[in-house]
Amino acid sequence: MTTGLPFDDFRQLLKTLPGPNEAAHARAVARTATLSSQGPALGRAGTIAAWLAAWTGRDPQVLRPLVALFAGTHGVFRHGVSPRGAGDTQAMIEHCAAGGAMVNQLCAAGDLGLKVFDLALHLPVGDITQEPALDERGCAATMAFGMEAVAGGIDLLCVGGVGAGGTTSAAAIMFGLFGGEAGDWVGPGAGADDAMMARKVEAVEKAVALHGAHLKDPLEALRRLGGREFAAIAGAILAARVEKVPVILDGYASLAAAAILHAATPSAIDHCLLGHVSTEPGMARAAALMGLQPLLDLSLGDGEGAGAAFAAGIVKNAALVHSGMALRT
Repeated sequence: MTTGLPFDDFRQLLKTLPGPNEAAHARAVARTATLSSQGPALGRAGTIAAWLAAWTGRDPQVLRPLVALFAGTHGVFRHGVSPRGAGDTQAMIEHCAAGGAMVNQLCAAGDLGLKVFDLALHLPVGDITQEPALDERGCAATMAFGMEAVAGGIDLLCVGGVGAGGTTSAAAIMFGLFGGEAGDWVGPGAGADDAMMARKVEAVEKAVALHGAHLKDPLEALRRLGGREFAAIAGAILAARVEKVPVILDGYASLAAAAILHAATPSAIDHCLLGHVSTEPGMARAAALMGLQPLLDLSLGDGEGAGAAFAAGIVKNAALVHSGMALRT
């Protein structure tokens, strides 16, 4: 039943998210213990397999994984917070569509599906230092759009964001949610120099000062400080939970979207793993605060899907080891 305000349905969903399948989890844990007792120990591979079982409700397997990248543009970009040009986000999407990006090679090697969602790149969201990025209706509609990424019977979802200026918005969300100093959350992005870093810190400070009175409501923080890719990723994470699809997070934007959901309901991201920790210092800080241990640290920058694609290989292998190993007689 649709309620009066755009965010109301998402608030209700966050209160009623399904939990893990305890029986499937217990079976996987028991098998891990038996397999490990005959050596070698499965270690974290066993933990990953049990996580898959808990959130899919079946024995661990990955048959239809998908990497979903959401691309958006940001009004805060005009403050010189990124070394990329105004058209670089579009160029990155076209490069990926042509099969030339890092994530394309990893998806081909790992038999991963890949979808890239262009979220009105011609229309940047509002400059968060002067106005909200999105209104409530637009944010809710973009979350609903992101939920569609889970359609089609996938059983593992890797989510990432693409967009010049996106790491500034991610830093603002983390600063608004977790506090500290703005500089704690700001990193080099696509290669910012010291002067550009100073502008990023200033932009983050201004944004949080402007919107600070509203940031106790996580969905308000999302619409005011994020962007379309953040909203779409948040929607995709929620839909994956409902559809029993585990999630691998990639990059600062996806972690910031997850942080929004975590702030609203801490258990809302229990079905998520962090694929990698990027060179953004705020990622490691936020991951620790949310209890997420990255699978990889490959100094990939913000990843743009590559970190999650690497991590998906580990998850697939963990499932294969868990299901394929034979018990000694």
